[in-house]
Amino acid sequence: MSGDRMTEVAGLQQELARCGYIAERGLAAALLLMLDLGRPLLLEGDAGVGKTEVAKVLAAVRSTRLIRLQCYEGLDAHSAMYEWNYQRQLLAIKLLEQDDRSIAQKEQDIFSERYLLRRPLLEAISCEQPPVLLIDEVDRADEAFEAYLLELLSDFQLSIPELGTVHAVSRPLVVITSNGTRELSDALRRRCLYQYIDYPDYDKELAIVRLKAPQAAAALARQIVAFVQGVRRMELQKKPGIAETLDWAAALLRLDIAVIDRDGAERIMETLGALIKTRDDRAAFPREAVARLAAAC
Repeated sequence: MSGDRMTEVAGLQQELARCGYIAERGLAAALLLMLDLGRPLLLEGDAGVGKTEVAKVLAAVRSTRLIRLQCYEGLDAHSAMYEWNYQRQLLAIKLLEQDDRSIAQKEQDIFSERYLLRRPLLEAISCEQPPVLLIDEVDRADEAFEAYLLELLSDFQLSIPELGTVHAVSRPLVVITSNGTRELSDALRRRCLYQYIDYPDYDKELAIVRLKAPQAAAALARQIVAFVQGVRRMELQKKPGIAETLDWAAALLRLDIAVIDRDGAERIMETLGALIKTRDDRAAFPREAVARLAAAC
């Protein structure tokens, strides 16, 4: 990587940090390539590692709008792209009963943009200023929905049968996230740049805690991160993500716990609801386990 390019990557890292996101060089480089090439960026990784936050902070850095499409099982094209305002159309049909124009002309009037409800995908390509389009947890939607996305991701256009092809007014910056609950299609992956986001290492997570929870003393922040890193090494159904780390830090501060040690295991257990989020995982934290983790901090 050339010196100029390295400077650009470092500059973007600093901008992201100013907006509250600690990014590794690999992610910052991927974001620069996304901006340069105009390609969507697919972010993959476990839930809670900060994928969604990337799109939010990118919108902040670019001073532009964030448009979010939250994917779910059963999501269809109409919910994601567009719908017709049927109530207004029915009213218009009633008013057009006395109109002398041909049926074709009436239909053209009924199926016009003034009766169109823009959903996230259509809204994103209709903006004058390029927004950040977040397609969140695409792996929750089915493969049929992925096929709907391909036209947008390839040509930045959408086909509406009643209106024809709608081309992008400006190209949105597309961030797609996946938790890896199912394998995505090769067609979708080919259209995207790719970056895997892992759980943060000690140094990165400490920087995040210091940035997001500055009221925590330096020693406590180090203990919080060491404890959470130890928890993640355990065999759990759901490992705590960065959001849980910050929630736990807030819980400790709220209960005036200034140090994490073996003697304070009982009080620490009172805060684990902010860190551990399933019944089975909670059962893995008797007092002895908490004391052992605390002693290692």
